[in-house]
Amino acid sequence: MKTLQILKENVEIILPENGLEEKLALAKKENRKLNIKLGFDPTAPDLHLGHAVVLKKLKQFQNLGHQIVILVGNFTARIGDPTGKNKSRKPLSAEEVQHNAQTYLNQLSKILDIKKVKIVFNSDWLDQLSFTDVIQILSKVTVAQLLHRNDFNKRFTENTPIAMHELVYPILQAYDSVEIKADIEMGGTDQLFNCTMGRQLQETFEMNPQTVMCMPLLKGLDGKEKMSKSLNNIIGLTDEPNDMFGKTMSIPDSLIEEFLDLATDFSIDIKSELKRRLNSGENPMNIKKVIAKNIISQYHNEDEANKAEEFFENQFQNKKFDEKSFDPISIKTLNAQNSSLTLVDLSFQLKEGQTKSAIRRLIEGGGVRINDEKIQDPYTNIVLEEGLKIKIGKRDFYELVK
Repeated sequence: MKTLQILKENVEIILPENGLEEKLALAKKENRKLNIKLGFDPTAPDLHLGHAVVLKKLKQFQNLGHQIVILVGNFTARIGDPTGKNKSRKPLSAEEVQHNAQTYLNQLSKILDIKKVKIVFNSDWLDQLSFTDVIQILSKVTVAQLLHRNDFNKRFTENTPIAMHELVYPILQAYDSVEIKADIEMGGTDQLFNCTMGRQLQETFEMNPQTVMCMPLLKGLDGKEKMSKSLNNIIGLTDEPNDMFGKTMSIPDSLIEEFLDLATDFSIDIKSELKRRLNSGENPMNIKKVIAKNIISQYHNEDEANKAEEFFENQFQNKKFDEKSFDPISIKTLNAQNSSLTLVDLSFQLKEGQTKSAIRRLIEGGGVRINDEKIQDPYTNIVLEEGLKIKIGKRDFYELVK
C-alpha cells in the first residue's frame, strides 16, 4: 500500500483508473519487470524542472526494480509533432536530432541511473516499414478517433489546415508502444491523447494494453504558462546554483505550493508542514528559500545550495543598489545612434532571450531602474555614458564602461 501511495503521488491521470494496480499485480504474478516507457522527440536539447516531474516518477519505478525504456523519437522528430496550437512543429534535420538527443541523454543521469535505463530509437523499426506496412497500421485507426484530439478537432472545426503527416504522427508514436511492448507509458497531461492511442493500437495487435500515467505540467517562472524553453520561463537542470536560486526566488507566491509538490523531493510530511507554515502567514520568501536549496541539492549538492543562499542574501537582500555586483558592458558594443537609446531598446540589448514586448511590460511595471531611479516610460531617452548603472528585473545588474 505504501508503494502504491508513492507511485500515485502527484499523478494527475491514470488510465484505466485501476491500471497501475493491475500492472503491478501482473509483474508480481509473472515475476518480471514492467516496461515503463517515456518517449521524447529531441526538439530542444535542454532539460528543465518541467521535464523532471516525469523523470522523478520514473526514478521511483526504477528504484522498485522495473525497466525504464527511454524512447528517442529520432524518426518522428524528422516529421514534426503537432504542437497543440494552430500549426505543426517544424521538422528537424538528422544532425539536429542527433545533437539534441545526445544532450538530452547526458542530462538524464541527473535523475535516473542511466546504466540501468534501456535506450531505444524509433528509427530502428519505423525506417524499416514498407509502405504496405504503414497502410496496414493506419487502417487500424479511424479519422473519428484522431479528431478526439482537442487541437485537431479545434482546427478542423475552424477550417484551419491539418497536414496528413500530423495525423500520422500520434499513430507512429502509438506503434512505438507496440514495438517495445510497453506496460506503462508516462508523459505530461499534454501527451494524454498520444499515450491513449498507444493503448488502442496495442489492443488491435492483440496485446495487453499499456496503462497511461500523466503527470501535471509545472508552470514556469511567470506563474501562468507551462515551463517551456520557448517561453523563457524555465529553471534548467544544468543551470548554475546561483541562477537556480535566483530564479526560484522570483516565482510568484501563487506558485509556491505547486513547486513544493512537483519540483522538490521532500517527503509528503515535510511538504505538508511547509504548506501549513505558508498558509499560517509565514513570509513566503522563507519557504521559497527552502525550495530553492532543495532544488539545488537535487541537481548539484547541499554545499552548493548553502553557497547559493549566501550569495543571494548578500547580493540581493543585504546590499544597497550601489553595492551590487554590476556586469560591465562596453558602450561600444551597444547599437546606438547619437550616444543614446530608448530605455526599451537599451534593456532589450542587455537582456538576451527576452522579447521587446516582454521588456516593455517589465519597464511599465517598474522593473527597470537607471542609477537606482525607477523609470516606467519605455521610450525615455537614456544617454549612454560611462558609469551608468542599470537594473533589469530582480537579478540583472549592468554598468556601462568605455
